[in-house]
Formats: sequence, C-alpha cells, structure tokens
Amino acid sequence: MSTLSLSPLRFSTGEIAEVVDLYASNPEYCRAAGEYDPENVRADRVEADLREEAGTDGCDVLLARDAQGQLVGLLCLLDRHPTDGCPWIGLLLVHGSRHRKGIGRSLVGLVEDRFRGRHRNGVRVAVLENNPSALTFWSGLGWQEIDRRADKRHGRACVVMHKQLT
Repeated sequence: MSTLSLSPLRFSTGEIAEVVDLYASNPEYCRAAGEYDPENVRADRVEADLREEAGTDGCDVLLARDAQGQLVGLLCLLDRHPTDGCPWIGLLLVHGSRHRKGIGRSLVGLVEDRFRGRHRNGVRVAVLENNPSALTFWSGLGWQEIDRRADKRHGRACVVMHKQLT
C-alpha cells in the first residue's frame, strides 16, 4: 500500500466536492449515522458540519491522501475531550472504493502515533452500535469496549472503545 499523507481540510470548493464523494461512497455509514441521505449527500450540509467540527477547540479535520494525491479518507480528531480529558477520534471515514485495503488500519496507526508523540497514554472512539462492521474493525485493531452510551449530539447508541498507547 502507498504512503498516506494527512493535511488540514481547507474548505476549498474542490476539497468539499471530494469529501462529499467520500461520504457518498459510504452508504452503510450514512444509513447507520442517520445524518446524510446516501443517495443525496449535500455539499452545504457536509461543509457546515465539518466547519463546526474544525471550529471546536482542539479539533483537527484532516484529509488523508495516497501517494497519487487521491482523497482516501477523512479524520476528525479531538485532542482533549471536555468530559474525560482523553483524545478522541470523532470520525474516521475511508473512501468506499478503498475499503479492505489497509487504509483504515494505516490511518488508525497514524492517529495512535500522533497521540503517542504528544505523550498521551490512550485514545477513544465512539462506534455506532448499529454499525457492526465498524465494531469488528476497531476490535480487530485491539481497541477495547469500555462503555455503552448515547452520543451527546444525536442520542445514537454507541460503544465507547479505548486503545491504550504504550
């Protein structure tokens, strides 16, 4: 697999179009999350949601590109959650055409390295209970379930998972 690079989303028209395509390539996620119609992912809605994320203190919205410059993923990372002080992955989305090619695993590795480099000893993610493939993915990478609760924004049932960084 090629090398991946991460860069901040700059909200250009071209980048937003790429991100809309990324969301549309993941109809299973769109249905599970309930935020986007997988048949009609609206650019204005995606942009507004990601601008809100990027405007949150300590949050980074990052684009993942392969060696050819193609958008292969999107990450929303929170350096310090206001409730528990832990870093969180708010979203990790891999382009649907690139599933099962090691990109998600590589992106998680980059995130883990990023937080290790910041001397953080663990990182968390909330996985939608109604997304079994995501639960399998995170469990397969050694993440452990530590809680079940509704997310604060939409009230969706989630499995909170933690990975100890040593």
